[in-house]
Amino acid sequence: MILHTDCRHFRGDLPCKPHKQHGVHCDGCAYYDKADQRLLIIKLGAIGDVIRTTPLLSPLKAQHPNALIYWLTYSPDVLPESVDVKLDFTLQNLLTIESTEFDFAVNLDKDREACALMNRVHAAVKKGFMLKDGKCAPIDADAKHKFYTGVFDDVSKANTASYPQEIFEIAGFKFHGEEYALDNHEAGQHIWKLDRTKPIVGLNTGCGGRWTTRLWADENWTALAKKLIEQGCEVVLLGGEQEHQKNLVYADTTGATYFGFFSLKTFIDLIDQCDAVVSQVTMAMHLALGRKKQLVLLNNIFNKHEFELYGRGEIIEPPTGCDCYYAPKCLREKNGGVHCMKDISPDTVFNAVMRRLAEARKH
Repeated sequence: MILHTDCRHFRGDLPCKPHKQHGVHCDGCAYYDKADQRLLIIKLGAIGDVIRTTPLLSPLKAQHPNALIYWLTYSPDVLPESVDVKLDFTLQNLLTIESTEFDFAVNLDKDREACALMNRVHAAVKKGFMLKDGKCAPIDADAKHKFYTGVFDDVSKANTASYPQEIFEIAGFKFHGEEYALDNHEAGQHIWKLDRTKPIVGLNTGCGGRWTTRLWADENWTALAKKLIEQGCEVVLLGGEQEHQKNLVYADTTGATYFGFFSLKTFIDLIDQCDAVVSQVTMAMHLALGRKKQLVLLNNIFNKHEFELYGRGEIIEPPTGCDCYYAPKCLREKNGGVHCMKDISPDTVFNAVMRRLAEARKH
């Protein structure tokens, strides 16, 4: 019996999809797709960082069109269909990676577990970060820039390269505006009761619990929602379980639409209904970019140059600047002052939304 073990569809432990769907065997199979290389990406999390790493798939596939692409992550559900083997961080999958020969492997995480695994990966070419003397270290010169921005704040603040530019450099490529790859697996599966004769603006009101210095004040979200509704927009409140109670209050006080919080895949579909999204720096901003939505991004504690908005967004920062840098708590408030995010006015954000909606109408 002929077996095409080098076929993209061949599993070895289970029947392949063409066999299950069409009953074919390897001999003379019209679905035979030879995969003569194996590439590995290690990017564990967070979800937003995984999404903004997906542009790297474009040059990898262009340079290695017949390769199988493996990706190890904490969030395999968010990976696009162009990734052949999606692996979450389990002992079983780590054993699989250690026992597989790769032609190319890149580790983009500085976490000790990711770097330690990279030491054990068998690959003809290795890029990114490894473990040396128990600590993260760059594998080669291409990773040194990103390494230095992670250990010195002044170097990080002076950086003018976007995150996609940085990871492309680490992997040995040049960034040419390659887009995120984010699939909407639930497109058409939900009935969202929205007035589609109006521009639909999503307001993502949360930012997670790690860096609460990013939060915009409740009264500002409320004022923005009311102003957008008065302007004739359909306003949709977005968030997770952590934002549920305040989104209920926002909906009650402004008349904005709130459907609740959902699984990640359903949340992607909800964002896909929007023409524009307003968000602090969090996962939702990457989902909006991945689904090619217009974006108004509220930023204070991060270097604005790291965000690639693909010409579909603008960044609003406090006019008074920010005294914090990757700080979880506001230093101004700690010293009796006013949180810098309160200096971003609802009118400023409203005007930015209007500009983004005007851009959306052009396309």
